[in-house]
Amino acid sequence: MRLGLIVENGTPALVAERDGEIVSLSGTGLPADPLAIIADEALSAKAATAIRSAPVLDAASVTFAPPLAKIGKLICVGLNYADHAAESPYKKPDYPVYFLRVATSLLGHGGAIVRPHVSAELDWEGELVAIIGKGGRYIPQETALDHVAAYTLFNDASLRDYQFKGPQWTLGKNFDATGPFGPYLVPAKALPKGAAGLAIQTRLNGQVVQESNTSDLLFAVDVLIARVSEAMTLEPGDAIITGTPAGVGFARKPPLFMKPGDVVEVEVEGVGILRNPVVGEAASGGAAT
Repeated sequence: MRLGLIVENGTPALVAERDGEIVSLSGTGLPADPLAIIADEALSAKAATAIRSAPVLDAASVTFAPPLAKIGKLICVGLNYADHAAESPYKKPDYPVYFLRVATSLLGHGGAIVRPHVSAELDWEGELVAIIGKGGRYIPQETALDHVAAYTLFNDASLRDYQFKGPQWTLGKNFDATGPFGPYLVPAKALPKGAAGLAIQTRLNGQVVQESNTSDLLFAVDVLIARVSEAMTLEPGDAIITGTPAGVGFARKPPLFMKPGDVVEVEVEGVGILRNPVVGEAASGGAAT
């Protein structure tokens, strides 16, 4: 079961994927809240039944939103693949490197990533995301995966010149409309434990630029949850954005960055494909093709 949200008449509407098509779950009595459905056995069963006969939507007319009714904390992890740490200007970490994203940086599947007029160094970072379904603090590593309800995809698109202006990365990671998220939540029970052993790939205009496996994470999902929960209480809807493998644009020789007209795709085996075009921002602000 894959559940997501679209924008319908200005409000969120529940959708699902069935045999590669988008089907509407509006009018089924289900809440427009994919996480709430996945976390509840009765609602999950109702959704599974509804999906079988749900009407197909025209994909070209659908506008996806991020797949959470309530956006929680966006907890990102840097340098979490050894090969990416090696291509970066940093040492391989011996403890998870956390930073935060803000909700105004997010967009849905199919939405346009906006390259701001103040920078041309827009880079891609394809990532797996663990969605917290059960909150807590000081969560033991041994039971941490019990707190994961679902998985989805993220592209931590980054403005590298702004990221490297100082020793911390917040500004370069939080430009408006640079964080594609979705399209669907996939229940954790539908994937291997900890979403380990899944192929992950990023493609730019159809060409593979990143390729790895989630088993290569330096700090697996259970470790990431246990360590961050030492500092903060995790809540349902929080997202653990687990890190990106090697192949980012700034590390290439010569560097390669996304530009208006490009299309970038993030794919994780069993989770799906997140696809977004890139547009430029007008000098006065606002997207321009």
